[in-house]
Amino acid sequence: MGESLPSTGFELLSEMVHLDIADTNFSGQIPIGVARLSKLVHLSAGAGGPSSSRLVLKEPSFETLVANLGNLRELRLHGVDISIGGRETWSVALASSTPDLQILSLSSCGLSGPIHRSFSRLRSLVEISLPNNRIAGKVPEFFAGFSSLSTLDLRDNDFEGQFPAKVFRLKNLKVLLMSGNSRLSGHLVSFPAENRLEMLDLKDTNFSDGLPASIVNLKSLSYLTLTTEGTSKHLPFVGKLPSLGTLVLQGSSSGLQKPQFSWIGDLTHLTSLLIDNYNFSEPIPSWIGNLTELMSLRLSMCSLYGPIPPWIGNLTQLSSIDFTGNYLTGKIPRSLFTLPNLQSLSLLSNQLSGHLDAIDNPLSSLLSNVNLVDNNIGGSIPQSYTQLPSLEAFYLGSNRLTGTVNLRSFWRLKNLYALSLSNNMLTVIDEEDGPLLSSLPHIKILELASCNLGKLPRTLRFLDGIETLDLSNNHIHGAIPGWLWETRTGCMSYLNLSHNMFTSLENTSSLIPMTSQYIIDLSFNRLQGIIPTPTVKVGCELMSLKPSAILHYSNNYFNAVPPNFGEYLKDITYLDFSNNLLNGHIPTSVCSARDLEFLDLSYNYFSGMIPPCLTQNSLRVLKSRGNLVHGELPDNIRAGCVLQTIDLSRNYITGKLPRSLTNCQELELLDVGNNQIADLFPSWMGVLPKLKVLVLRSNRLFGMITDLQENEQIMGYFSSLQILCLASNNFSGHLPQGWFNELKSMMSNDNEEGQVVGHQMNTSQGFYRDTVTITFKGLDIIFTKILTTFKAIDFSNNSFDGPIPASIGRLSSLHGINMSHNNFTEQIPSQLGNLPWLESLDLSWNHFSGEIPEELTSLTSLAWLNLSYNNLTGRIPQGNQFLSFPNSSFEGNLGLCGSQVSKQCDNSGSGSATQRASDHHESNSLWQDRVDTILLFTFVGLGFGVGFALAMMFNRFCHIEGWACKHYGTHT
Repeated sequence: MGESLPSTGFELLSEMVHLDIADTNFSGQIPIGVARLSKLVHLSAGAGGPSSSRLVLKEPSFETLVANLGNLRELRLHGVDISIGGRETWSVALASSTPDLQILSLSSCGLSGPIHRSFSRLRSLVEISLPNNRIAGKVPEFFAGFSSLSTLDLRDNDFEGQFPAKVFRLKNLKVLLMSGNSRLSGHLVSFPAENRLEMLDLKDTNFSDGLPASIVNLKSLSYLTLTTEGTSKHLPFVGKLPSLGTLVLQGSSSGLQKPQFSWIGDLTHLTSLLIDNYNFSEPIPSWIGNLTELMSLRLSMCSLYGPIPPWIGNLTQLSSIDFTGNYLTGKIPRSLFTLPNLQSLSLLSNQLSGHLDAIDNPLSSLLSNVNLVDNNIGGSIPQSYTQLPSLEAFYLGSNRLTGTVNLRSFWRLKNLYALSLSNNMLTVIDEEDGPLLSSLPHIKILELASCNLGKLPRTLRFLDGIETLDLSNNHIHGAIPGWLWETRTGCMSYLNLSHNMFTSLENTSSLIPMTSQYIIDLSFNRLQGIIPTPTVKVGCELMSLKPSAILHYSNNYFNAVPPNFGEYLKDITYLDFSNNLLNGHIPTSVCSARDLEFLDLSYNYFSGMIPPCLTQNSLRVLKSRGNLVHGELPDNIRAGCVLQTIDLSRNYITGKLPRSLTNCQELELLDVGNNQIADLFPSWMGVLPKLKVLVLRSNRLFGMITDLQENEQIMGYFSSLQILCLASNNFSGHLPQGWFNELKSMMSNDNEEGQVVGHQMNTSQGFYRDTVTITFKGLDIIFTKILTTFKAIDFSNNSFDGPIPASIGRLSSLHGINMSHNNFTEQIPSQLGNLPWLESLDLSWNHFSGEIPEELTSLTSLAWLNLSYNNLTGRIPQGNQFLSFPNSSFEGNLGLCGSQVSKQCDNSGSGSATQRASDHHESNSLWQDRVDTILLFTFVGLGFGVGFALAMMFNRFCHIEGWACKHYGTHT
């Protein structure tokens, strides 16, 4: 944290024309006295100090500051927060107050909104630099009228629409930087020979891929960045640019085409080559060896494989190498570490193996940044790495390193600010005995996850500038000491103590001081008592960043939430309290979090009703499964609802499903299973265009399912639905014949791996994955990753009757069907044989009759079948999977026969089992009639009474032992 500027005194400097307080360590409010320096021509302020040192314009506001600065020609504010009172009015304020402004640089200042048309008055502007803000709308056409403009820097904003092509024709334009505006489109114009452009940055935009042949006219161009497929017709013309020193090429997200970049080998004067996100599918290209003047080389996410070639060591000017995110294998060649100018080496996320070689002459090395995270490197860490005098950042996490590491050897590195040894097979120690070092490095990042720590490192208490601390997945126990955050001079933004054995927070008021953008993960410990509350530490406001916070408190023994908890959570975006002992009503103070996107309260003891405010804020994921919540669901959901996941299963919710759910047009998953909801089937929910998963199991839903086509004005009912679970309710009646015809998503023949059902969160958590519990293959299974290709329906444990509609055979991508424990009748529909991906079929405990359709033998994916306890008859099909199903799949069907059950079928004849049974019955009857007649006349000689009696006894014996008698009769 920096010192504050004096609140008074600037107003006394009335003759001042030049004020430069940039690149200092000042923080806090810019004094009102600066706004009274009416003769100022140059004003520069901001940045230079640590990330927590930020100047702010609040009182006075930005508008107030410039209102009296009519003589201003140059205004440079970097990282000065003007978002309060100037966020959207900044362009109007400048146009009104600084008519002769020539240089405007407002980078990372929290600007937003469109550029107002009044800004067109500032026609003297030579430089417009507004990068790293949130400015939206179109790039103004009037920029093309700023004839003196030489620099236009609008990087990393939210511009959209067509870029005004006339800007390219400005005769004085030298610098045009537009990268990081993904919704900005346009195309490059024909460049005249007298073009003066020196820097052109169009990466991460939606500019067309084609380059004009006139690109060769950019004789002064020294810096070029493009997003391109790498196969553009005129792209090789870039190789003819005589002044080009920096070339940055970025591929598309698909990265399918192999780029043609051999022409780059002709740019022998290149000093920086950065290539990202292409599908090379080859070893590191040999033409790179021609670029002997290269100082910076990056080939990341390019599908490169094979070893790192030793000839890289011949590029002796290299100071930075980055091969991140490829498939490189083998050992890291020793020649990399002998490069005399190498300062940064990044090889993370590859498949490198072997051990690390010791560095020769480490004391003369310039290495300052080494990142080898996420490889397969084994062995121990050579001692020479702890002797690199310039080492600032050392990342070795997620490898297979072994041995014992004494942290003391790293504490001697005076320039070290980042150390990551996480997720190896290391044992890390910090000597308990002996004196501490007289001076320690200014560590900001310390990552020691899975390092076999049994206690907190002793030196940690004295590293008071830490901003990122990860000690997760260790064996640390006892109380979390208060000094971990209370006595620090720095501003902590990331704290991960998860997966340890902490039991409490020591000597704390339950307030954890953090920056305004933070992540705290205390999950999977044994923490008890009141949930700790984060608060923004004075001086740690990250002004240039949108405030956001993430809290992971799951899987502990917390039992209470502070009553004023919500007052500290206005900027929180992600909150996970699941699997604790929290009780009482769900605190309505949570609704104070205006930017909250994710809320998980599952598996606690919360009672009462769902607060209505939770459905009226910015929530995208609401989970409160496995609590004691009761009462009706709030029916106050307004248009514009952004909820995508609602999981309130396993509670005591009653009443009806709220009809206002139809306002949640983004809803993808609704799980209210295992409650006490009493309602009809929610056909009205079919209008939700993105609904993929609907779970209503184990409620008190009743009535018939009506035909979805009754309302002809609404098309596409449940068109995206892939999982439908209605099990264990009181539904009854026939299923409408065409009901399944509406489930379009279940009809698509998906033979790909599919995507994971979930959503990209606007937090550092990244992608959130939905989960669901359904019955599949006879078991209740929790799907922690739902693929879009997985389709299933479960109508079990209801009172449906009649036949299963033949339209079920159109759901060709189904993986699971469960219709068990109903009153379905008639034959099993043969159309089920049209479902090639079906893995699980349960039709047990119904009243199906007739034979098992032979068509079911075509289900070669079928792994689980249950047809038990029906009225099925005839021979069980013998093809494919049917031979592997056990007797339990067919038991309770007395008319079935076959190798899968104890009852054998008649093997004679070629007809069906039913026909053979009929023929067998008729044959037996005819044979028996003949025997009866013969016997009667044979025994009549013994007297009619005796003969008749003996004939009847023999007849009964043959009836009981039918097969034996028939066998005997055919051989006499």
